[in-house]
Amino acid sequence: MIIAAGLLATPLAACGGDGDSGNDAGSGSDKIVLGFSQVGAESGWRTANTKSIQDSAKEAGIELKFSDAQQKQENQIKAIRSYIQQKVDIIAFSPVVESGWDTVLKEAKDADIPVILTDRAVDSTDTSLYKTFIGSDFVEEGKKAGDWLVKEYEGKTETVNIVELQGTTGSAPANDRKKGFGDVIAADPKFKVIASQTGDFTRAKGKEVMEAFLKANPDIDVLYAHNDDMGLGAIEAIEGAGKKPGVDIKIITVDAVKDGMQALADGKINYIVECSPLLGPQLMDLVEKVHAGETVPARVVTEETTFTQEQAKAVLPTRQY
Repeated sequence: MIIAAGLLATPLAACGGDGDSGNDAGSGSDKIVLGFSQVGAESGWRTANTKSIQDSAKEAGIELKFSDAQQKQENQIKAIRSYIQQKVDIIAFSPVVESGWDTVLKEAKDADIPVILTDRAVDSTDTSLYKTFIGSDFVEEGKKAGDWLVKEYEGKTETVNIVELQGTTGSAPANDRKKGFGDVIAADPKFKVIASQTGDFTRAKGKEVMEAFLKANPDIDVLYAHNDDMGLGAIEAIEGAGKKPGVDIKIITVDAVKDGMQALADGKINYIVECSPLLGPQLMDLVEKVHAGETVPARVVTEETTFTQEQAKAVLPTRQY
């Protein structure tokens, strides 16, 4: 994957596994030992992300110790402390939420174990607590979603009622995708977000919350879902209510996983903003450079695109995830 590396001073398991894997860090092996704490397995995106990291570590000859946090910050903090005790060479993790990491990151720093943030950022003001952050620009993803909506309704004056399925409360993608989208549509008063609630990035919760939206708000024009899985759950709710997704209610989602792209090609989703989960190769490259003491960018932004229904039909046969 192509990446664009910036120097912005800003503030990723065996599937189904919950414990550490691999040999002890002090086993005498010459391999780099990477301790990685994953958010969980809440979506198709996350499953693809985990596989990319596992496969890339194996290919690079890096010993991977993995922990699934099951979407709980306390599990990630426990895993990071375990990696510190095991004296791994590098720690990488995708933070469940943005806040509350300073103490454990200071423990890693005191133990001289470099930390790499993947996919999601933390809000620590002390950027010396981690070496680099690799991931998408979530604000830009939200803006892309908003830009499509503005163009779709260009020249129309009627009120556009929008409902929003947010990601996990307090997470960077949820905060930033909401902000980027909101900033764009705020310029035109006809766009009104009449309901906004977390769907925890899961299909089941997306369906449940959308059912509640439909009962409370009979006139919904647009759904903006922070990921494909919530959007796919919402489609079930929309069809269950006797409405036609993509027609009666226009749908914008983020991710572009295969199930989402299929729904887009089928006309049930109108637009998808890509957020690539295939960060493994880039992460391993950074791990090797950090371990070798090389200087790395403070921020590595993945380059991504967007998809219309026709574009989805064209790329779907070769979609990797």
